[in-house]
Amino acid sequence: MIYLKIQDNKGYYWKQGDQPAYIEIDKINREDLMELLNYAINLDFEMDEYVEDNLANKAHQIIYKNIYQKLTELLPQKTRFKDESENLFRVAFEKYSTDISDS
Repeated sequence: MIYLKIQDNKGYYWKQGDQPAYIEIDKINREDLMELLNYAINLDFEMDEYVEDNLANKAHQIIYKNIYQKLTELLPQKTRFKDESENLFRVAFEKYSTDISDS
């Protein structure tokens, strides 16, 4: 699925919420960014390539470009990122499970 897209000279991101829809990129907030990050790490994540000429609004250009660049850097490393996160959780879980059983 395409989670970040350019259409009609505007940038959009996918927001699941109560009424799933594409929302203009300049409306994005912190929680929406975290949701996009979660999609990128856990799902088959696609996004339209950033092309400045395809976005007429300067704010959309800046926001879309920055999000696109960060996600482009993350996607090739998502397996490593996921493995490290799971390993940290496993280590913490084992440590605290041992502490509880020793009590």
